[in-house]
Amino acid sequence: MENLRLIVGLGNPGAKYARTRHNVGFQLVERLAEQWRAAWAVEKKFQSAMARLERSGSVILLCRPQTFMNASGEAVSAVAGFYRVPAGRMLVAVDDADLPLGEIRLRERGSSGGHHGLDSIEQHLGTRDFARLRIGIGRTADGRREITDYVLTPFSAAETPLVDRVLGRAAAQIECWLEAGIGKAMSQFNGVVKDSA
Repeated sequence: MENLRLIVGLGNPGAKYARTRHNVGFQLVERLAEQWRAAWAVEKKFQSAMARLERSGSVILLCRPQTFMNASGEAVSAVAGFYRVPAGRMLVAVDDADLPLGEIRLRERGSSGGHHGLDSIEQHLGTRDFARLRIGIGRTADGRREITDYVLTPFSAAETPLVDRVLGRAAAQIECWLEAGIGKAMSQFNGVVKDSA
């Protein structure tokens, strides 16, 4: 179907991970589903929670893989294969510790940057030619590379208002991607989301 778009948010399933930094991709597609009044349903054959709607002249599939982050490609390739969604009509939202909290960056394609969820998707799809929306979560104060524990911690109460604004801007960027294309979405929305005074 030519007008089909697939928007994937990456994260880990289960209540204990729900509000962690690593799950900001889940949080974004959940926000989109709420804004667009789309209902989630677990699709076991895709190992995913899925929501489907029509918007901006497209049929949109929202996907939260339930495979755990490092095996996200299993779910994404199953959905993309079943619905015959080419990589160029797919967008993956993901946390990025190399971007500071408050910054978002959409790219048309690119490397995984060491993100295991993106690695898995690239391996299963056999391509890097899909849009990825990186949502900055920052690093620990000491800047160390090993951040497994850090990404699995929730955002602090002080960070939550900024995270909410970031998710709002990222959702608007995805709307722009759907309606006007990736070039305009990148130029209009990439960058730092201002913290309120």
